[in-house]
Amino acid sequence: MTRYWRSGLCLLGRENMAVRRKNGFTIIELLIVIAIILIIAAVAIPKLTQARKAAFEMAAIRTLQTLNTAQVQYFSTYGRFAASLMEMGPAPGNAPPSANAADLIGEDLSTGLKSGYIFIMVGTPSGYTINADPQVYDVTGSRSFFTDHSNMTRVHIGNEQASENDSEIK
Repeated sequence: MTRYWRSGLCLLGRENMAVRRKNGFTIIELLIVIAIILIIAAVAIPKLTQARKAAFEMAAIRTLQTLNTAQVQYFSTYGRFAASLMEMGPAPGNAPPSANAADLIGEDLSTGLKSGYIFIMVGTPSGYTINADPQVYDVTGSRSFFTDHSNMTRVHIGNEQASENDSEIK
């Protein structure tokens, strides 16, 4: 151990303190870094949640357009609109497409759940209506959507289902 003498005082172990500081961080430095990370997370998480909700809503709009296209294909093949999502979905096993399972949409969509939204289709003799509602309001979406055989998509802001009386998305 090296001893340093200055004005009659012996300074022992100063080189040990210098070595210790070089090898690690103090508790205060670590707490400051953790506080900075928590502040950044507090700012970023709400933005990520909003972006995720917007992505779910955009996916729902695109899915409604896909369902409208599938209905047109179904109508041109079978002479009527499909009465349910299952009729446009895939056939069980490797069965060929039919009016009961036209294989125009994926299996996930034929169940009515996709990308945080619940899709409900009702077929009528003169057309069809489709509603898309968030699975968990204000988490997977804060808007509901509606479309029918006119191929116009309508939006409702709020917890209720959209209808033909709501404003059109342009």
